Amino acid sequence: MKKLITTVAASFLIMSASIAQTNWKVDNSHSKIGFSVTHMMVSETEGTFKIFDGSVSSKSEMDFNGAQINFTADASSINTNDDKRDGHLKSPDFFDVAKFPNISFKSTSMKANPKAGKTAYIVEGELTMHGVTKTVKFDAVGAAKTVKDPYGNIKNGFRVKGKINRKDFGLAWNAALEAGGVAVSEEVELNFNIELNKAQ
Repeated sequence: MKKLITTVAASFLIMSASIAQTNWKVDNSHSKIGFSVTHMMVSETEGTFKIFDGSVSSKSEMDFNGAQINFTADASSINTNDDKRDGHLKSPDFFDVAKFPNISFKSTSMKANPKAGKTAYIVEGELTMHGVTKTVKFDAVGAAKTVKDPYGNIKNGFRVKGKINRKDFGLAWNAALEAGGVAVSEEVELNFNIELNKAQ
């Protein structure tokens, strides 16, 4: 009986270890949520969201296969370094932040992409913006190793890139140009620099 109990206990510990998760929080002060659009068919206009929060659960400090990601951004924190333009983006023509204050993302899969590198992944999930939820895909490349900062925090990080069509989310405002084309591109490039702190 004692041997059976010992075997069961050992099996339980092995199972617990196999499903253990490493939890992370996004370090806001060292992360950037950026985007860019083509303006007047000739140049790129960039912007960021200044207020955001996120968490990640991974298999280990370096294995993010199957990681779970939850992320939210305050739509009213959009910043393109132009107050008038920011006000227009917050209006019903675009984000309508009074009605839809938050942007959120929840991952449905995160798979290794060895063709792009040892720490590269393809992330898929549900992006909700302007009251519309769509499936989106991102390319993510992680750091080569974790590091410990002077305060004892274990850190990892990712560079994340993707593209969406803003009209898919009901952000359809535009203006036609006399010479042809439109004032603002429908395609939006997303560029995130994410630094993670391992939960204590």
